[in-house]
Formats: sequence, structure tokens, C-alpha cells
Amino acid sequence: MAYIDGFVLAVPTAKKDEYRKHSSNAVSFFKEFGATRQVEGWGDDVPAGKVTDFQRSVKAKPDETIVFSWLEYPDKATRDAANKKMMDDPRMKEMGDSMPFDGQRMIFAGFTPINDSGKASKTGYIDGFVTPVPADNKDAYREMADKNAAILKEYGATRTVDAWGDDVPDGKVTDYKGAVKAKPDETVVYSWIEWPSKEARDKGWQKAMEDPRMKGMKMPFDGQRVIYGGFAPMLDA
Repeated sequence: MAYIDGFVLAVPTAKKDEYRKHSSNAVSFFKEFGATRQVEGWGDDVPAGKVTDFQRSVKAKPDETIVFSWLEYPDKATRDAANKKMMDDPRMKEMGDSMPFDGQRMIFAGFTPINDSGKASKTGYIDGFVTPVPADNKDAYREMADKNAAILKEYGATRTVDAWGDDVPDGKVTDYKGAVKAKPDETVVYSWIEWPSKEARDKGWQKAMEDPRMKGMKMPFDGQRVIYGGFAPMLDA
């Protein structure tokens, strides 16, 4: 089964080009160790929330933009072996020393997909989500995700992925659990929707929100603590 390393970080807006170059330089490195895809999404439509949001998740400053990014691996074993090898590789330290953002505020974790519907291809726009789900509601969440994916693909989405928290570490400054105020009995879910363009995304959501199937869908989690936003791909390799 595939495996996802998901990241959320705050990048100084003025360093967008520097971040793009930094990420592009890392593509061959990650692929060397088994990653099959690297995607970097630059914050475009990232609203402030009443309880939680992406900005607070990484303690973003007013002059910073949220980046939602992930690495895809063929399976967890490949990802675990890659992380071990990368930590011992001097190139990793060089990349760490040259990061154009505050790495201490980046949140990251490993996730196992429980819904992966559609085809992975060059995406034109991304909706990103982080959700706290009661561990006992895993099956109910999967059922909801499958129904949600079918509706969104009907209205233009090309792929939907929902990945269940598997290796979610506690952080010293920020982490995924704190980002959504997760309770001890909850698991963090990292998910995204791929669209061919922002226009398709806006029209697709408008139609989906008017669909009675969507309105009648029950959420097996606290929707007030979900963090979400729209991101423009700046790298998809």
C-alpha cells in the first residue's frame, strides 16, 4: 500500500522563488531514495478559522505564506528505509542548512491512505485538509470519504486522497495534533483534492455544495477543528 509523508510549513512570502528552487533541487534526492511524487502547494485561498487554521498550525507570521506539500512512496517500508538513509546522507544536512524557512515550525508526519480515488497526474489546483477523527470512527470516516470522492469527481475533481495518521510525532514547537487540537482518542487525517484548475475547483465546490447528497452527509468528526485551504501547485514532480 502507498504511503504519504505530509508537510505544512510557513515560508516568507518574499522567498517564494527561493523556496521553489530549494524544492526543485530536492526532487532528484527524494526520488533516489524511492519517492514517486513530490508536490508543493503555495497558499492561495487559506482562510482564518474560528478555532483552528493553517496559519496557527505553524505559527505563521503576517509576512509568511502557508505551503502544503507531500511525498508519495510505494509503501511504508520504502519510506522508512528512505528516511533512515537520508538522515545519514550529508546532502540532507546541506539542504537543512539552506532551508528558506523556519524548520522548527514545520509540521510533518507519515500517513497511510484509506481512500485514494482518481488518477495522480499534474494537478492544477489543490484543496488541502487536516482533520482530527476519533480512532473508533475510522470505518465511518472511510465510508464518508468514498462518498465524498464520488461526488467531487462527478463535479470535476481528478483525485481525492485521505490518509490516516500512522507516524505522527509530537513536536517541540508545532505538530499535527496541536494543529487541530486533537484529543487523546483521535487520529489525525491528512487529505487533499486535486483539480485541473482553480476555476474548475471553484465551480466544482459550488455544484457539490448544492448537491443533496453532500448536504445530507454526516461527518464522523468535529468539523470546527478541521483546517483547510486552497493551494496553487508550484512543483509537481
